[in-house]
Amino acid sequence: MVGNKVQQSLKQVYLVGGAVRDKLLNIQSKDNDYVVIGETPETMEALGFLPIGSDFPVYLHPNTKEEYALGRTERKSGKGYTGFVVDASPNVTLEEDLARRDLTINSMALDENGTIIDPFNGQADLKNKILRHTTQAFVEDPVRVLRIARFLARYGSDWSIHPSTTALMHELKNKGELEHLVPERVWLETEKALGEKHPELYFQALDGLGIFPEIEQMKNTPQPANHHPEGDVFVHTMLVLRRAADLGFNLETRFAALTHDFGKALSYKKRGNLRGHEREGVAVVEAFCERLKVPNRFRDIGVLTSDNHTLCHTLEQLRPQTIHKLIVTNLNALVHPERFIAFTQACQCDAQGRGETLVDKPYPQAAKLRAIHNELQKMDKKQIVQDALKSGKKGPEIGETVKQAEIDCIKAFLSDEPSTVS
Repeated sequence: MVGNKVQQSLKQVYLVGGAVRDKLLNIQSKDNDYVVIGETPETMEALGFLPIGSDFPVYLHPNTKEEYALGRTERKSGKGYTGFVVDASPNVTLEEDLARRDLTINSMALDENGTIIDPFNGQADLKNKILRHTTQAFVEDPVRVLRIARFLARYGSDWSIHPSTTALMHELKNKGELEHLVPERVWLETEKALGEKHPELYFQALDGLGIFPEIEQMKNTPQPANHHPEGDVFVHTMLVLRRAADLGFNLETRFAALTHDFGKALSYKKRGNLRGHEREGVAVVEAFCERLKVPNRFRDIGVLTSDNHTLCHTLEQLRPQTIHKLIVTNLNALVHPERFIAFTQACQCDAQGRGETLVDKPYPQAAKLRAIHNELQKMDKKQIVQDALKSGKKGPEIGETVKQAEIDCIKAFLSDEPSTVS
C-alpha cells in the first residue's frame, strides 16, 4: 500500500504550525500541515506525493490529501511578499524551518511520538497570551504585520503583541516595506479579520502604520458629546464594529459598520463640523475599495450605509415619501433585500456603538423599517400595472402609479403603527 510505504520511508515527518498551536489550545484545527526533513522532491514524488507548490516544494499526501512541505529556509532578496530565495535541500534542519515562521506560537512541531519540539518557547507565549515574532525573519515579509493583527482579532484583548514585535512592525513601516503590500493580500487578511470574534483589535493593532489612512484619520476627529459620549470617530467606529461582531452579523454588515463614518474626518477638515459627512463618505469608501480591490458587494453596502444611515436613525421624523425614497430608490431594497437587512443591522450597531451605557439601548428603527419593507414586498405590483394599463396609462405614468401605490402602502402602515421610536 502507498500509505504504508510513505509511513515507512519518510523518517522525519512533523506536524507543524497552526495545528500544533490549536492542539495546545484545545481547538479543533481546520488543517493539518506537515514538514518533511531530509528528503528531496524526487523521493517525495516517487512515493506518490502530488506536487502543488510553485515557489517551494509542497505536496499533497496520496491518500489523505493533507499538505506536506519539504523543510526550507528563506532569504530576503527583494521588496515585498515575493522577494525571497528558498533553500529546500535535504540539509535544512527542523529548527531552521521553524525559525522562518512568523510567531513563536506557530513555530512548534509535533513528532509521531507526541513530543513537542519548541525551540522558540512558543508554549510559554501561549500560556502567557503573547504574540511574539519568532526571529528577525519576521521583518522579511510585510504580510506578517497583517497576520499578527488578525491573530489578535481572533484571540481577544487578553492577548497582547510583545513590545519587541510592535517595534519590528514599525521598523517595517519606516523602511517602506509596508508600501509593497499587495492590495489583494491586504484585503484577504482584512476580510478574515472582519470575520474574527474581535475584529476591532485588528485595526487598533495596525493603527499608525499607514495601511488604512481612512481609519487613522478618524483619530482626534471630535464628535458632539451629547450624541457620542464615547469620544472621537475612531473610538466610535471600533465600538460599532465590535457591536456588529458581538451580535454575530455577517461580513457585509461588519464592513458597513467599519466604513459608515469614513466621511467624518473629511467633513471636519473642510467645515469644522460633521454636517454632510454621510455624502462625503461615499467617495472615501469608493476610493478605499478601489485601492484594496474590495469586492463590489462590500463596496455597495459600505457606500449605501455611509450615505443613508442618518435617515434610518431619524425614521420617525421622515415623511412617507422620504421613507419610500430611502427603501425603494436609495437602497433598492425590493431588488436587494439581503443588503437592505445588512444596512439596518449596521445602523443598529452605529446607534449602539457609543459606549457601555448605550450598547443595549433599543433601536426600534431597524424593526420598523424592515416591517415597512415587508409590506412593500407583499404588494401585488402586477395587478397595479394591469389596472393602470386598463385605465389608459402608458410609460412613465405607469411607474408613477406604482410609486404612488407604494407611498400609499407606507402611509397606511404608519397610520396603523403606533410610534415606538424615542
